[in-house]
Amino acid sequence: MLTIDSLKEYGAAVEEGLARCMNNEAFYLKLVDKAVKDPAFESLEKALGENKLDEAFEAAHRLKGALANLSLTPVCKPVSELTELLRNKTEADYGAYLKEILQQKKLLEDLI
Repeated sequence: MLTIDSLKEYGAAVEEGLARCMNNEAFYLKLVDKAVKDPAFESLEKALGENKLDEAFEAAHRLKGALANLSLTPVCKPVSELTELLRNKTEADYGAYLKEILQQKKLLEDLI
């Protein structure tokens, strides 16, 4: 079950995320649940698999905003890094970033 304590153990900066949600824990947890189920994760994976970097950027940028607002640091960090690489069309191993993102997403899903 998703709780404030389990998110703290995961490494989320819960106090920051809660502050953005007017310290409403139920609302914050609902948004975290929604963020983990965001179809942009699938869109990102698909776009990278098809080497559609502009589409991958759009999906990563969407995720970055949602995850940063909720202060889900462990998954937000690789998403943010990937977003900037895609924004600048930097040559990189995007697969390594995607792997870390999906691993962190799985850890969050397991909390739910």
